[in-house]
Amino acid sequence: MTDKTLVVLHGTHTSSAWASGLVGELTLRGHRAVAVDLPGHGTEAFYPASYQAQDPEAFAKEPSPLAGITIDDYVERVVDVVRRARRHGPVVLAGASQGGVTVSAVGNAIPDLLDRVVYIAAYCCVDLPSLAAYTETPENAESLLPLIAQLTVADPAELGVTRLNWRSGDEATFHAVKECLAGGFSDDGVRRLLAMLEPDETASIPLTDARGRKEDWGRIPRTYVRFTRDRLIPPALQDRFIAEADRLTPDNPTDVRSVDAPHVGPLDLPELVDHLAALLNR
Repeated sequence: MTDKTLVVLHGTHTSSAWASGLVGELTLRGHRAVAVDLPGHGTEAFYPASYQAQDPEAFAKEPSPLAGITIDDYVERVVDVVRRARRHGPVVLAGASQGGVTVSAVGNAIPDLLDRVVYIAAYCCVDLPSLAAYTETPENAESLLPLIAQLTVADPAELGVTRLNWRSGDEATFHAVKECLAGGFSDDGVRRLLAMLEPDETASIPLTDARGRKEDWGRIPRTYVRFTRDRLIPPALQDRFIAEADRLTPDNPTDVRSVDAPHVGPLDLPELVDHLAALLNR
């Protein structure tokens, strides 16, 4: 057993539950690992009454407490976990998908407390300011994110959250999730995934300045785990993140690994667990 702790951050519209398999596998191998619920997620998730009742008109209008949450709240939550874990030894901070935004922000805030940052098929902004900016790049042209965006039930600018109806039961929702997020999953697997997704995500995160600063984040050793069958963050965009980071910090090149997986993994894939266990053993 090493003295390192892996802290794992989830992506949008989900929670620490998505990393439970990964945490369990690493624990059984003798490692320390913890998955964090970002504010407004997991045990703090908001499920509107109109979502439970499947009342489309009310669902598009019901206010959400997530509307006031910002990247600063995400960073505060994670910094607290890192500081607590740091009492026991070095900390490796990993994030999946949109969780990469928070990884970079935490890296800017407390670079000296992180032994390594890991991006698991995640957004890693360097040249462009935000997640949203990268969705407009040529490398993102083949992304199937528009399939998911079509499920939005209200204007995020008005509601303050991006609200999706995962429980609609219609064919378009099932198709969007299977094609964009879970290629290769069985239909039962897709339905299990749908049951884990949360309706609301604060709308500000994709727009926030998420660039890693050379003088802070750029000093931390980093790993990027590419998912080669990702259809939300295409491999071409993942490669752009890696190339930009390496240009910014040529003396601190990215450790690159690849896993044959769609966007959501799952995170307990043996190959991914092997990669993360190897990083914890370094």
